[in-house]
Amino acid sequence: MQKLIVSLLLIVFSTLIYAQHKPAYLLVNAKGKKVSYKKMIQKMEQSDVVLFGEYHNNPIVHWLQLEATIDLNKKRDLVLGAEMFEADNQTQLNKYLSGEINEVALDTLARLWGNYKTDYKPLVDFAKENKLKFVATNVPRTYASLVYRGGFEVLDSLSVEEKKWMAPLPVKYDANLPGYVKMKEMMGGHGGDNLPKAQAIKDATMAYFILKNRSGGQLLVHYNGSYHSDNFEGIYWYLKQGNPNLKITTVSIVEQDEIKKISKDNLSLADFIIVVPTKMTKTY
Repeated sequence: MQKLIVSLLLIVFSTLIYAQHKPAYLLVNAKGKKVSYKKMIQKMEQSDVVLFGEYHNNPIVHWLQLEATIDLNKKRDLVLGAEMFEADNQTQLNKYLSGEINEVALDTLARLWGNYKTDYKPLVDFAKENKLKFVATNVPRTYASLVYRGGFEVLDSLSVEEKKWMAPLPVKYDANLPGYVKMKEMMGGHGGDNLPKAQAIKDATMAYFILKNRSGGQLLVHYNGSYHSDNFEGIYWYLKQGNPNLKITTVSIVEQDEIKKISKDNLSLADFIIVVPTKMTKTY
């Protein structure tokens, strides 16, 4: 019996040692220094807004988003918001949160992303269970498409009702922001000047609805693609235009073949950077 117990302990110990060499992620600050999850939560807790950037198909970042939201809810009065819900679907989302409609009806009435059930439903259901406000912050995709085809000017022809689902016009825009310049360069000029403008109308609208739905003393946790807040641009830039004194914590994610140390190319993306293995299983 004693030999069996010793053998089992050896197996468990060996498994733990092996697991330590296969970490799921590395968490660092903007300078690349390893930090604890607890330190990240403490920083978030002192903020007005958290922009929790993600890769839409990465399970590690979705798990950390949920865990951080659960822990922050113990400490602060939370409001949640997400790029994954377009502003004109706010009514349907509210009805689901209040129990007026079920999940099937929400899926029918709202434009849910294909990975909603695996990646965003846990966040929405957490809001529902804890009676938290969940804000649909993104501009309707049809309007972003209009900007891509015809620039900001085409938005002027929309009705007063339609304009409720976006940042007030005219939208402030800085074409020289590095993120927008890089986007245009990466596409080889395809889409011309309107490609970054289509991105900007999304960023501006998300910032607008974040500011509109957060009241004093509340912490608004926002989930968005990391490119919408990387390098303290995008949503972050528009939030600061609306309220320069806002305390914002940003999170980004990068994939690397080796995650013992973050690559120099990936430094300074955000206050906290989640480094995950390139081979990490994807949700789609």
